[in-house]
Amino acid sequence: MYISKPIVQPEIDRMRRRNLLISFLAAATALIGCASLASAEERIFTDAAGRKVALPEKITRVMAAGPPASVLLYSVAPERMVGWVREFKDDEKAFIAATYRDLPVHGRLTGKGDTANMEAVLAMKPDIILDVGTVNPTYASLADKVQEQTGIPYVLIDGTFANTPKSLREIGELLGEKEQAEKLAAYTEAAMQRLDKVVAEVPADQRPRVYYGRGPEGLETGLADSINMEVLGAVGATNVAEAAGKGSLANVSLEQILSWNPDVILTLSPKFQKSVLSDPSWAGIKAVKDGRVFRAPALPFGWFDAPPGVNRAIGISWLTSALYPGKAQIDLKAETRDFYKLFYHVDLTDEQLGKLLADTGSKP
Repeated sequence: MYISKPIVQPEIDRMRRRNLLISFLAAATALIGCASLASAEERIFTDAAGRKVALPEKITRVMAAGPPASVLLYSVAPERMVGWVREFKDDEKAFIAATYRDLPVHGRLTGKGDTANMEAVLAMKPDIILDVGTVNPTYASLADKVQEQTGIPYVLIDGTFANTPKSLREIGELLGEKEQAEKLAAYTEAAMQRLDKVVAEVPADQRPRVYYGRGPEGLETGLADSINMEVLGAVGATNVAEAAGKGSLANVSLEQILSWNPDVILTLSPKFQKSVLSDPSWAGIKAVKDGRVFRAPALPFGWFDAPPGVNRAIGISWLTSALYPGKAQIDLKAETRDFYKLFYHVDLTDEQLGKLLADTGSKP
């Protein structure tokens, strides 16, 4: 019969130290494993400002920082949206898919009249914040500040019109929505190529000089280098307000507009369109004399501007039709149906189509 020897205190102490060491090593191994897993679940994305942003591997909730980002996100991945930057009016809602039109309103972080605060951002619990538009040190600094305050990755995407196909593909890659993004990018590229062909056939001296009037009074416009005026340049027209200098949006006077004497006046406002055509103060302008005061469709988003986002992809077809009647072989009704189905996820009725194109100067 085997009789075990009694365990003395020194041996007990050694056993305790060994067990503590084993426990420590196990805990350290677990922590290293967790850190490795976290690292594996993150990826680095270099945004348009050159910022290195660590993103979660799976992105299911995205917050748009401003209107252009909101439209882009809705077009590519509406199911990822945590909400809208503003509340829709009743007539706008009809042009948004029912599933998404009543999402929460969280306000905007960037641009004119920012309305969101850090508490609102955190309450939405987004995986990332997406901003699309002008990229410069000011917006990069804002992105860094918001990211530091919230701990939420903040990505900047170049929103210039010429960059639209690339922006769409970047978002598709970012969110794992490559197929949808490619459809949108291909559509936009085809529209741009068709436009380029039409403009190339119009002599420079036959391309119109245009004034774009924003708001019900029409005395706000975009200056040279304004992102809001990019579509005008794309269709080969001249922005008469470039005479007022470089910048973004600015207020001008009627006297300035009279001196510029544009061939065409564009607006999004039915009120301004009506007043221009009836107010004697505007009667001497060539655009008014010739009846070339065109209102861009604006439901649910502006076709020319408001916001300066991917919504402008349909605007170039409309504007080409309005500025160069007979030059562009565009079935605008069919084009509009295709765009709204692809980008806005809605099938337009004949009534909606008529409402969009009424009094816009288009030649469907």
